[in-house]
Amino acid sequence: MTLGNDPSLMPRLRSPAWRLSIMDRYILTEMVTPFIFGVGAFSAIGLAVGAAFELVREVSEAAIPVAIALQIFLWQIPYFVGLALPMAMLLATLIAYSRLGKDHEITALQGCGVNTYRLVLPALVFSLLMTGITFAFNEGLVPTAKYQASAILDQVLQQQKSTFNETNLFYPEFRDIQRSNGEIDQELVRLFYARRFDGQYLQGLTILDFSRAQQNLRQVITAESATWNPTQNTWNFFNGTIYLVAPDGSYHNTLRFEQQQLQIPRDSLALAGSRRHSTEMSLPEAEQYLQQLRQSGDEKKTRKLVVRIQQRYAFPFTCIVYGLIGAALGTRPQRTSTATGFGVSVLIVFCNYLFSFLIGAAGQVGAVSPAIAAWLPLLVGLAAGGWLLVQAR
Repeated sequence: MTLGNDPSLMPRLRSPAWRLSIMDRYILTEMVTPFIFGVGAFSAIGLAVGAAFELVREVSEAAIPVAIALQIFLWQIPYFVGLALPMAMLLATLIAYSRLGKDHEITALQGCGVNTYRLVLPALVFSLLMTGITFAFNEGLVPTAKYQASAILDQVLQQQKSTFNETNLFYPEFRDIQRSNGEIDQELVRLFYARRFDGQYLQGLTILDFSRAQQNLRQVITAESATWNPTQNTWNFFNGTIYLVAPDGSYHNTLRFEQQQLQIPRDSLALAGSRRHSTEMSLPEAEQYLQQLRQSGDEKKTRKLVVRIQQRYAFPFTCIVYGLIGAALGTRPQRTSTATGFGVSVLIVFCNYLFSFLIGAAGQVGAVSPAIAAWLPLLVGLAAGGWLLVQAR
């Protein structure tokens, strides 16, 4: 069907901007097929580059069973689909509007008084819808699937990544102190080491405790094992010794115990046993982990995690940016074929990814704030899309 050949549709094209007319539904329908194609194509590329080659290497070198490799591959699919959704939005709008222009339907619509801004409204509505879907998909399914893939692979390689089977845990805890000149500095409070953590018990513990430095007294705690007591909010240590150390380094006192309750913050030792990657956590889990990192005083890891969390909030809105850019490019006089549109989409995605990577790295080292590191690429993309739209008009 060609809109320019159906006069009965013309009176209904002048509907208010907020209402989806027959024209809007027609354009949205045109975007569905290239969008589905884009999700499949970009997901396949991501899986081939980011997963398949690595799994083939593991199968050949580490003798991973093919059935296990296939299981890992299936668990990795949601991650790459989540990455492909905004890219598919770019391809869908670019191809759909180029097709309308090639068949002179955009010319017919403009002849009926429909301006370019009104023409791109369906693309913005579709991209806004996909923003919500992308956020829900990436937070509801992707973290669990990605963690399952990593856990299965590590289990096969006998390098269990699960937080319930860690070895050689080392964790420093800091606190802020104010110097006489007013500057804020960090001071070591405790230094934790555990030989193993199975999810319930920490084993082979050594704790250097500097929290009593103001009383000129420090202590060293060793224990065979420890577990968290939720009823009393304390750690239960078993079969250990407490060494009270004087400032001159001599032992002030020695206390041996079979079971001892110590008032040590739970997050300190719990964090020592947590090595789950931020991409394998949901946002609430990442926010909780961030609070633990802030209490630890590790500024480098804290800043890096803040940037990653901000980027996860910002990423779904890439659908809007790509939708605007694709629609603006598609309404320009130059007509784009499917192959050319796919190539242009890949080029735009690569440039955006490169810029996001560079500004994200700057945020992780503290050169820019985490908010700027995460949201600046979106603002630049919106500005570029707006400029292209003005030029197309």
